[in-house]
Amino acid sequence: MPANLPPGLPIVPDGDLPSSPLRERNAVHSPVEQAPGDPVETAGFAGPFEMSPEDFEEAVSDALQLIPPKAAGAMDNVAIFIEDDYTPQPGEDPGTVLLGLYEGVPLTERDSWWDAGSLPDRITIFRQPILNICSTRQEVIDEVAITVVHEIAHHFGIDDDRLHELGWG
Repeated sequence: MPANLPPGLPIVPDGDLPSSPLRERNAVHSPVEQAPGDPVETAGFAGPFEMSPEDFEEAVSDALQLIPPKAAGAMDNVAIFIEDDYTPQPGEDPGTVLLGLYEGVPLTERDSWWDAGSLPDRITIFRQPILNICSTRQEVIDEVAITVVHEIAHHFGIDDDRLHELGWG
């Protein structure tokens, strides 16, 4: 995707991008307990990584290139967006922090009438929570790739329990 597009525009993987396996996931960051509004801190971590919205969008584009072409090609009517942060919905814990969110109808639940006027499914990547747990651009790319894979799995009908079993929770 061109770097000059503003954040928030849909990024649609086309399945023709070069693919490489995700790096070892043994250094996945785990945020510690925090008060709402406090920056996320991890052991020995200096604070949130600074990255402009344009650079973050480019990092998301780079991360999408790590998605296997077969998976990207099998996605149907889904777009990827970037937003700065998740706003908890009424009834949710106000301290809820999300790195990504899938909104839509999983492929496993679609029927023959689903295509009639359906809006695209939406995967949203939340910029600030990811920057809060990363200390380098490469960590941002890796965390975005992990988050995108997790949300794409929801598009394919895989729930959080199964993702945790597979190590993508």
